[in-house]
Amino acid sequence: MAINEKRVAQHFRNFERALSGYNYNEPLSRYLTRFFKENKQMGSSDRKMTSRFIYNYFRLGNALKDANLLDKLCFAEYLCEVESSLLALHYPGLAEFSSESLEYKLNHLQSKINLDWKEVFPLLDHLSESVEKESFVRSHFVQPDLFIRIKRGNELLVSSSLKEKGIAFKELNPNTLALPNGFRLQDFSKLEGKHEVQDLSSQKTISFMEASSAEKWWDACAASGGKALMFLDKYPKVDLLVSDIRLSILRNLNDRFDKAKLASPKRQKVLDLTLDTTTILGKEEFDGIILDVPCSGSGTWGRTPEMIQQFSKQKLQEFSDLQKKIASNVVKHLKIGKPLIYMTCSVYADENEQVVNYLVDQFGFKIEKMELIKGYENKADSMFAARLIRMR
Repeated sequence: MAINEKRVAQHFRNFERALSGYNYNEPLSRYLTRFFKENKQMGSSDRKMTSRFIYNYFRLGNALKDANLLDKLCFAEYLCEVESSLLALHYPGLAEFSSESLEYKLNHLQSKINLDWKEVFPLLDHLSESVEKESFVRSHFVQPDLFIRIKRGNELLVSSSLKEKGIAFKELNPNTLALPNGFRLQDFSKLEGKHEVQDLSSQKTISFMEASSAEKWWDACAASGGKALMFLDKYPKVDLLVSDIRLSILRNLNDRFDKAKLASPKRQKVLDLTLDTTTILGKEEFDGIILDVPCSGSGTWGRTPEMIQQFSKQKLQEFSDLQKKIASNVVKHLKIGKPLIYMTCSVYADENEQVVNYLVDQFGFKIEKMELIKGYENKADSMFAARLIRMR
């Protein structure tokens, strides 16, 4: 197929311009939305290729730091795509192998330009022991899938509606579907409120949240409410308190419950968990606490690869210290013999097993169940979850 050299050159210039304006202080997706609004002359093809180039570029992480921008993007295109006009124009010899497996292409670049996969992802020596490092790093060159959790009772409606439109999807279980990333769920308005966008690994954490009717639970870092929606879908009669650090976060949670056509949790509080929680909660105790703490988000960097180049050992230590501080304030509100569900979307042991060990040593918890959920094996995010029982 003939290559339009001028068009390829324009796409590369758009990529250069977008990359040079990104200062890493906001998610790349948000920056690109604003960048495209400010450059309305860009057509849909230009926007699509700019997004593709910049995301593929960031997927190389910290590897090939000495390569020039064009070469680095070409190598990223080789690893991430099965066809690339940019690669065919500048590296036709490589382009011949674009349809080969990712493993083949990584080995090919290792022999050709000395690409070291160990340089892609930061602080590999800090990963949880159960992470297969090479497989995990390799997963960052593949865009994760879009996963939805179907509300109980709506399984047939959702799947049949997608089938009627000829939409390809994978049914992982009756309530979980995997769709191609970028799929426009908003085009299926009749399904609104029948499902929630929620990563596969996040959905798996429900197995850690065993509860009984009429119990009183606390979702301490509720964020946008994804965990609360999943929890109440399974345990609708549990009395759930949701809290987060800002009122705006809880407003977003309420909006999400409204869209899901569910009543928002009756008890909601704005709480800074780095401070003494007894000033607001007093001596209140709960039958279970869900603690999805702020973290590096390293298990989700397949979706946000721009984060890879910005992380450091200092930042990892700061997150670990923060998690221990938050957990220390929260656990005093848990009844003896009841579960704390500790979760992160991190793959680092410093934020996962080491924090769990801290809770065991300092507060007498017993580990009932603990797992690094390997989303990288299923084109999903990776998460960590532990169910801990307070023994004293």
